[in-house]
Amino acid sequence: MELDNNTQKPHIVCVPFPAQGHVNPFMQLSKLLHYNGFHITFVNTEFNHRRWVKSLGPDYVKGLPDFQFETIPDGLPYSDIDATQDIPVLCDATKKQCYEPFKELIKKLNSSNEVPPVSYIIADGTMGFAGKVAKEFGIADLQLWTASASGFVGYLQYDELVRRGILPFKDENFSSDGTLDTSLDWISGMNDIRLRDLPSFIRVTNLDDIMFNFLGSEAQNCLKSSSIIINTFQELDSEVLKVLMSKNPNIYPIGPLHLLGRHFPNKSFKTNGSSFWENDPKCIQWLDQWEPSSVIYVNYGSTTVMTKDHLNEFAWGLANSNLPFLWIMRTDLVRNEENIGLAQEFLDEVKDRGYITSWCIQEQVLAHPSIGVFLTHCGWNSTIEGISEGVPMIGWPFFAEQQTNCRYISKTWGIGDAINEDVKREEVTKLVKDMIKGERGKEIRQKCLEWKKKAIEATDVGGSSYNNFCRLINEALHYDAA
Repeated sequence: MELDNNTQKPHIVCVPFPAQGHVNPFMQLSKLLHYNGFHITFVNTEFNHRRWVKSLGPDYVKGLPDFQFETIPDGLPYSDIDATQDIPVLCDATKKQCYEPFKELIKKLNSSNEVPPVSYIIADGTMGFAGKVAKEFGIADLQLWTASASGFVGYLQYDELVRRGILPFKDENFSSDGTLDTSLDWISGMNDIRLRDLPSFIRVTNLDDIMFNFLGSEAQNCLKSSSIIINTFQELDSEVLKVLMSKNPNIYPIGPLHLLGRHFPNKSFKTNGSSFWENDPKCIQWLDQWEPSSVIYVNYGSTTVMTKDHLNEFAWGLANSNLPFLWIMRTDLVRNEENIGLAQEFLDEVKDRGYITSWCIQEQVLAHPSIGVFLTHCGWNSTIEGISEGVPMIGWPFFAEQQTNCRYISKTWGIGDAINEDVKREEVTKLVKDMIKGERGKEIRQKCLEWKKKAIEATDVGGSSYNNFCRLINEALHYDAA
């Protein structure tokens, strides 16, 4: 039941980390809470708000009477680039610069006669400043951990790795001398994990590293919060969730969020997306011409960058497979290059079976029956969306907990394979052909369908995630929307 007067609704301020992979699940959660009777204020950085206006249009970011958008500065110099900002620099800036502007925003909202006083702040698990502001105002704060549950447990090991004398590494040889293959059998809830499978910011020779300190401390802070929401489901991550719940019992696995959203269709919004890039709808029409499970979908997410050599290895690996492919290629995909510049020879070779574009609505692509395999960076949104649609994955992780997710994809859940870090075209060709046409692909596809079924069941009425969402509203947000 929705309350009649907007000024009487419980008011939630949502604060994602300012990157695409964090904004997406925050928007999904915000719309679910809005549908269930809450007034929402969604806080972007000024930089990302400008990108939204460009990709979604000014009408979208005007919001609704009870779903408003606000901005805070990120502390970095003005930029109008259409690309993800430098992540270490951004992490450092949000930690040092966002506290005061966010505090002023909460003051403004609480003194306004047009919106209800702020009841709750839901902050990204890596935006610790928001929790400090909440405590100052006596506002209840919750965390949305937008990465994987296994990644969360991985970040929580950072201090222990130092205590055990494993970190810092004494020199850069650790990356090639076999050190990263060391088994870590002492981590509760994580089986068959090696050093190389932990979130990548452990790869340091100096403990003053920005990302090592930022993620290690933010994960510990997140764990101490009153309630933690995670975009996963109990059946998928039972072992790591058990470990997390032993440290904080108020954890709510309510994913996959986009599947949960089918029960709460929010028709008030003119667009379903939250993308900083403009989507290409024609790629869906292009997929319509292909047989079921025959197309390779390639998307490395919003932050991955690679060398030109690796781009060419992927390109010719795809070309030599003689299979159709849809490749999402951001303009900033190649490191330090303004122009990706794929060879004309390659473009001529694949012109009848390759579709290359800059961005898409990934959920729609993965749901398309023609998709046979997903070549991915293993970001958590991509991983959980691939699981939800039963699509086999081939992982080429870039950084953060993508390495952890890739290990779970290939070993724990059995729904894909991994590509070597120094990718070669022959390996790409072999893996995609095996997945589309080989026996290995058939086995993995069967496993994928089993996990898809479990994801749907978890978000069905009465399923684990559906029930956890109801508990979240009734227990953590103290609101009976029925």
